[in-house]
Amino acid sequence: MNWIALIAAGFFEIGWPLGLKMAQQTDNNKLSWIIVAIVSMSISGLLLFYAQKSIPIGTAYAVWTGLGAVGTLLVGIFFFNDSASTLRLLSALLIVFGIIGLKVF
Repeated sequence: MNWIALIAAGFFEIGWPLGLKMAQQTDNNKLSWIIVAIVSMSISGLLLFYAQKSIPIGTAYAVWTGLGAVGTLLVGIFFFNDSASTLRLLSALLIVFGIIGLKVF
């Protein structure tokens, strides 16, 4: 159950940079997107707190930030026309392999 919480925390970690990016792009709902960022940040942190009860802190933190980083990179590529160069994607793949390695070993 703690691994599920940690993975969910990683996905909520994507929500706060997305909320901040959306707040920069729209004049209409700027405050709404900032609230999305704050709520995502809070939920992400609470789930990380819960997950660390049985997952070592270094592993939990690396998985949490890794999922957030790779997820945010993919959101940027798919929705904001960020570069999808081979080296960027290879680098993200290395992060994913590192996360898998932390879980397996």
